[in-house]
Amino acid sequence: MDSSAEPVRAKLIGGVVVVPSVEGSRRLYSIGFYGRPMGVEKVRDPSSISSPLVLDPLEALYLVERGMIEVEGEDGRVLDFSSLKEALGLTGRQEKLYLLYRSLRSRGLVVRSGLKYGASFVAYRKGPGLEHAPFIIHYYDPDEPFDPVELVRAGRLSHSVKKTFIVATTGQVGEEPYYIMLKWLRP
Repeated sequence: MDSSAEPVRAKLIGGVVVVPSVEGSRRLYSIGFYGRPMGVEKVRDPSSISSPLVLDPLEALYLVERGMIEVEGEDGRVLDFSSLKEALGLTGRQEKLYLLYRSLRSRGLVVRSGLKYGASFVAYRKGPGLEHAPFIIHYYDPDEPFDPVELVRAGRLSHSVKKTFIVATTGQVGEEPYYIMLKWLRP
């Protein structure tokens, strides 16, 4: 979206960010596969979107930070980044996941929840519906105990679904996350 484009209007409703305008929903989805249209399993063509878009909290924060959306709070006022983060009630871990999300997006990747794989995120080079996600990303806090068995389990799963397994962690505030890509090798 070019910087001269008007931000898409969104609303915070019961702790969820929704883009009520079908036109705004199509626009956001077509420029970066943001959100999920209500009642739609998979989007084949962004022009076919005919329902409001529900944004993941991290997507909403990212889009507010980039000036691509304006979120109206339940009291009717427009929320800035800090106010939206507070209204969404992000935990410390979710704030770190946001830094990872932003870093992945800044690298041109489309980022989605990795819950289906027991991971933090999956990431696409092209986008959902255009390819299978080539990356599974697991986030670990720098001080979090690291279980080698979990690492092997996650690595085997990613190999079986033909995805590159990435371990990510954050550094100091303001630093880019660290990434370690792991691949299975056969003897």
